[in-house]
Amino acid sequence: MSIIPEIEIDGVKYEVDGKGFLQTPEKWNEKVARAFAAMEGVTELTEDHWKAINYLRSYYTKNGICPMIRRLVKETGLSLKQLWTLFPNGPADSACKWAGVPKPTGCV
Repeated sequence: MSIIPEIEIDGVKYEVDGKGFLQTPEKWNEKVARAFAAMEGVTELTEDHWKAINYLRSYYTKNGICPMIRRLVKETGLSLKQLWTLFPNGPADSACKWAGVPKPTGCV
């Protein structure tokens, strides 16, 4: 019998994969983003955090996949260096996880 990993945020359980990515993007909300950020030591999400998170969610909703990081940089106007500063484990791991979407499978 396999155990499905999950996390609990404000009394709500969310299924995640082995790396902590939300398995049901449609259940995402801002509390989820803040909780994932806090797990990585970020206590406040700035306008730039939300710019990246909202772009990732929008792109995923329209295309069913996450954009490559180059597109995230181009479309948000945030530099790769800024994204690494905003998201401690990098734009592919932290940003996508906080946005509640799967990690991109392509190259950055």
